[in-house]
Amino acid sequence: MANTATLPAQKREGTGKGVARKLRAAGRLPAVVYGRELDPVHLSLDVKEAEQLFYSISVENTIVELKVEGEKKPYETLIREIQVHPLRLTLTHVDFLRIQAGVTVDVNVPVHLIGIPEGVKNSGGVLEQVIHDLAVRCIPSKIPQSIDIDVTHLEINKSLHIYDIEFGEGVEVTIEQKRTICSVAIPKVIEEPEEEEEELLEGEEVEGEVAEDGAPAAEGADESGDSKEGEG
Repeated sequence: MANTATLPAQKREGTGKGVARKLRAAGRLPAVVYGRELDPVHLSLDVKEAEQLFYSISVENTIVELKVEGEKKPYETLIREIQVHPLRLTLTHVDFLRIQAGVTVDVNVPVHLIGIPEGVKNSGGVLEQVIHDLAVRCIPSKIPQSIDIDVTHLEINKSLHIYDIEFGEGVEVTIEQKRTICSVAIPKVIEEPEEEEEELLEGEEVEGEVAEDGAPAAEGADESGDSKEGEG
C-alpha cells in the first residue's frame, strides 16, 4: 500500500520569473501539476508547510493529495521535481505529476536490507549494498512503501540480484534483472610497506654510525689551519 500525504494549495494566475519572485517574497512556493491528457495547473503552496512535508516523507514514492482551494476533490499526485536555490538552499519550485486510478506510473522505491548475513556473522565478511532505490512500474494503489529484502542467508562471496527477489503482484521492475543489489565481500587487508620501512631504518643507522665515528671537519677548517701556519 502506498504512502499518502496531504498538502493545501491555491491556484495562481500568471507564470514567469516575475510572478514567481512575488510569490516567494510572500512566503508562497510556485508549483505546477501536469499529467496525461490534462492541461497543466499552476498552483502555489505555503513554503513552510511544503518544506515540513517534503522532509518528513519519501518524496519519490509518496502520493501527495493536493487540496486546492475552491476544488471539491483533491488532486492525487506524485512529486516529480523539487527545485532548490543553489546558494540559499531554499525551495524555489515544485513539479507534480497528476495520477489516475488504474493507470501505471514509474516510481523509485527505497531498498531496505533486513538482518545480518551469515557471511558477516560467521566469516567476518562485509555487506555491500549496491542498489539503494529500485525503479518500478505499477498502478498508484500498488506503489510499495519500500522493498524489504531478507539477507540473513547470504554467505561470504555471495550476491543477490534483482532476479532473485519476488516483488508484489502488479509491481514490475524496469531496470536490468541481472544487476546486483547487494553482496557479502571479503574484507580488504591493506598491507604495510615493510620493505620501505626497513630501508629507511637502515639508512638512519648508517647516518648514526658516521656521526659516532666523527664527522669530517667543517668546511674551511683545514684551510684556516694552513693559513695560520703560513702566518707563523
